[in-house]
Amino acid sequence: MREELLVPEVFAPAITERLAQWERDRLVERLWAGEASVWTGDGEDRWLGWLRVVEQERARAPMYAALRESAQRAGIAHVLLLGMGGSSLAPEVFARVFPPRADAPTLLVLDSIDPGDVRAVEERLDLRRTLILVSSKSGTTMESNLLLDYFLDRAKRAFGPERAGERFLAITDPGTPLSEIAVRQGFRHCFYGIESIGGRYSALSVFGLVPAALMGVDVGRLLERAERMVRRCRPEVPIAENPGVVFGAILGELARRGRDKITVLASPGLEAFGAWLEQLLAESTGKEGTGVIPVESELLGPPGVYGRDRVFVGFQFESDPLEDRPLDRLRAAGHSIPTPSSDGGVRFAAALEHPVLQLTLSDVYDLGAAFFLWEMATAVLGAILGVNPFDQPDVEASKAEARALARAYEERGALSRPEVLVREEGLVLFADEGNRQQVSARARERSLQGYLRAHLERLQEGDYFALLAYLERSDAHRQRLRAIRQRVRDARRVATTLGFGPRFLHSTGQLHKGGPNTGVFLHVIGSDAWDSDIPGRPYTFGLIKRAQAYGDFAVLARRGRRQLGVEIEGDGEAGLARLVEAIERALAETS
Repeated sequence: MREELLVPEVFAPAITERLAQWERDRLVERLWAGEASVWTGDGEDRWLGWLRVVEQERARAPMYAALRESAQRAGIAHVLLLGMGGSSLAPEVFARVFPPRADAPTLLVLDSIDPGDVRAVEERLDLRRTLILVSSKSGTTMESNLLLDYFLDRAKRAFGPERAGERFLAITDPGTPLSEIAVRQGFRHCFYGIESIGGRYSALSVFGLVPAALMGVDVGRLLERAERMVRRCRPEVPIAENPGVVFGAILGELARRGRDKITVLASPGLEAFGAWLEQLLAESTGKEGTGVIPVESELLGPPGVYGRDRVFVGFQFESDPLEDRPLDRLRAAGHSIPTPSSDGGVRFAAALEHPVLQLTLSDVYDLGAAFFLWEMATAVLGAILGVNPFDQPDVEASKAEARALARAYEERGALSRPEVLVREEGLVLFADEGNRQQVSARARERSLQGYLRAHLERLQEGDYFALLAYLERSDAHRQRLRAIRQRVRDARRVATTLGFGPRFLHSTGQLHKGGPNTGVFLHVIGSDAWDSDIPGRPYTFGLIKRAQAYGDFAVLARRGRRQLGVEIEGDGEAGLARLVEAIERALAETS
């Protein structure tokens, strides 16, 4: 794997001094020694198992090889992984980046309880040739447990209560409720994680490697590439040649100077890596009013649509054609990009508008190295920003609110929705009290377009616009939401992000609540053309999804975030088309 680092010359003194400070204070050595004082001194030493997991897992390479061979012999067509956040994003990278093998199962990842997503996955499965892998570090993840209830019920109907568990595997930490379920239901096997590794740092542990092995990945080869990067990030390596520390120092000093929108540009074969990196950066740094904002899957634009808060991070394969390579795509879009340093070091360039950090992977197995490099860089970045990169103090708030709403539904038979501002053509705009007052004071007219204009006018330089979509992750929905992002970015010159709920609650949700108050949020909640009861529960997938949406909305309101919500009544695609049109008209008024 090769690194190419281009940074505007104005940042050279700060980055150079930061690297010198890490060398003077022996911070790389102290990090590897597990000293919590490298960060905030608040228990970080308990979460450093990821530093040495590669060596531990390499010793178990024969077990992963045997697992791969057993899946191939069993004639399994699909492995379905049920999980959220750190339990699903690395497996999704493997599923989407590694080419399918004719002699191995296809890995499907379900990290959503949107009824449309559940049905779309279920329709692809032949349960007789499917192995279901339930993955949750805590063993208490609500969405994973609901999906387990659903598919275990399907298996019991198909194979009988005594044989259903044979179709299931679990990955969890020792002693969790999921481990107890695995024993009670007779699961084929339960793989145990390492308690000192947090979910988003677990790609190179059983949480990433078991699904990878089942789909035919040579885990030994993957870990060998990871081990090479581990050696390059060790304290014995000169600090200027340590890629994890250099990446973290660059990103930290840039963020401290307003360059905090980490914009991912990946060649088509590596796009899935961006979602994994998004969680790692957002959940690790977005707390205590600070953090970087990862911008993933945003369309590339010309120089004029970007503010001075951007950092581009590129990923490509050595074999990619020029038109797919991030640096060449930037040049084709009109950006002035100099030639990187030939020795892989940092090139400081006077004429460069935006920093660009690019990784070139020799092949898919370099993902092992990329995972570790970014884990190390994020740990260093957290230290520079003065936060604990291994906790997520604000995530539980939305979960608790959703549970309270679900209990209220059980008692009253209805969910309470925030106050409606206006209803037009099947679109219902709603707000919390604080935001209702603010947009009402700005709005020229009490209409959908008027309120949206007032909301979007609140976007200022250095802000970001976040679409939070509780919709099926269909191509049609993605296309409409991508159009909204592009129009907002081009009109307001701000970064834009997109999260599908409830998936994003386990990724960028921490940043939204705990990070800098620079987000302007638009929640989009769709109606469900199809829904399903959850066995043993008094509600449906669709109702829980809506409770999660309302719960997160309530928490963001208490945090003083700028937000509005839109509910789509009826057909989701048609409703999104109307929303795109309303936003286009609103933006035309703001320009």
